[in-house]
Amino acid sequence: MHKEELITLHQMLSDIKDYFESTNPDLKFSNYYSLKINPSQLHKSKMEHKYAIFVLGNELADAMKEVEFSASGRISARMRELAAKTLKEMEYVQ
Repeated sequence: MHKEELITLHQMLSDIKDYFESTNPDLKFSNYYSLKINPSQLHKSKMEHKYAIFVLGNELADAMKEVEFSASGRISARMRELAAKTLKEMEYVQ
């Protein structure tokens, strides 16, 4: 994916996060917020946005478990794997 496409995806996931937070104020996206990156930060690297997408995807899948979507557990696990892989790639580049 190109950086612009990743940023668009990041924005979509952020919008979903905002919806979940508005419907359930108890939800915390602490791992995502700890990254201190949001879709409007165009100066951040492609890899940073990719990592944020996987971290946010994992937390969104965890939030969906509360609503009892059956596949969300597998989605969460896969997002966690992809986030770990991307973090290793980021560390290798630095």
